[in-house]
Amino acid sequence: MALRVLLVFVMVVAAGAGAQKEEALGASFIFGDSLVDAGNNNYLPTLSKANIRPNGIDFAASGGTPTGRYTNGRTIGDIVGEELGQPNHALPFLSPNATGKNILYGVNYASGGGGIMNSTGRIFVNRLGMDIQIDYFNITRKQLDKLLGASKAREFLMKKSIFSITIGANDFLNNYLLPVLSVGERISETPDAFVDHLITNLRGQLTRLYEMDARKFVVGNVGPIGCIPYQKTINRVNKGECVKLPNQLAQKYNAKLRDLLAQLTDNLPGATFVYANVHDLVMELISNYAKYGFKSSSSACCGNGGQFQGIIPCGPTSSMCEDRSKYVFWDPYHPSEAANLVIAKQLINGDTKYISPVNLRQLRDL
Repeated sequence: MALRVLLVFVMVVAAGAGAQKEEALGASFIFGDSLVDAGNNNYLPTLSKANIRPNGIDFAASGGTPTGRYTNGRTIGDIVGEELGQPNHALPFLSPNATGKNILYGVNYASGGGGIMNSTGRIFVNRLGMDIQIDYFNITRKQLDKLLGASKAREFLMKKSIFSITIGANDFLNNYLLPVLSVGERISETPDAFVDHLITNLRGQLTRLYEMDARKFVVGNVGPIGCIPYQKTINRVNKGECVKLPNQLAQKYNAKLRDLLAQLTDNLPGATFVYANVHDLVMELISNYAKYGFKSSSSACCGNGGQFQGIIPCGPTSSMCEDRSKYVFWDPYHPSEAANLVIAKQLINGDTKYISPVNLRQLRDL
């Protein structure tokens, strides 16, 4: 779970001008962690769950009841789909409703606690790592052949779908940096070696999706995980400070991720890999929060414990801020809907400072 909203956001959002109405909107295929989980963990025996109040209190589609989203309202994936013209949110793969024509709007495979490495998130007992999420997409891929026929299914995926990937934060927060459980791992593997390991795995994962006809990718980098309320609280830093090591690891990973996506675009014919610079976008929000109408970028709106309400996750007994729209962070790990809106709009319409080589509206129309 983490500010991964900042990570890889493989979200098949698609659209095509001039196509028939049902196909014109395309699909969002969303992979990742709790930053974009829309309810998959509701169906798992796991310690990482968000289907408890007051999560979802501002999620209009459910009337404010929890859906398993790790925020007070919509995730970045939800907002991007809406803004690009999708009439329905991509359903969680594990939802009983994710069948038949419903999957033509896309499917969400993201899972709170999931990571690039299969070992990531083991503290939560169960979660869907990236490899399993892609295994599940393979099931969807076969269903699309049956629904549309092989030729149309291939065209639908290659031209009318966006694959969004938001992953990587848990590989640091709930793996490499995990107190006690990962001390041996940190001794045996240097930060550079661990980051290289992540990039090698992700290269294989993105190539697998390409081999299943994914062509339009948006991959989020890892956000400033040293600035989330949980890290600030347990490391006892001051209000305006962030924890250095997690942020340094994120920046190492992000530099190599950018190079990886450029290489894949060059080496995989017909593919476009868009780099979503969520890290700098979130840092801008944190550093200049008042400019965007926020009152706090250091404390969780919903949580308990320590200076920044950053120890205990959001739940029925948590204290909650008065105005949820004024906090960058909803809980100790995740952005609020208000922050997600600012981030999503930059990814959709922004310039190459935050999204390159094209923004998501341009990617949809390729």
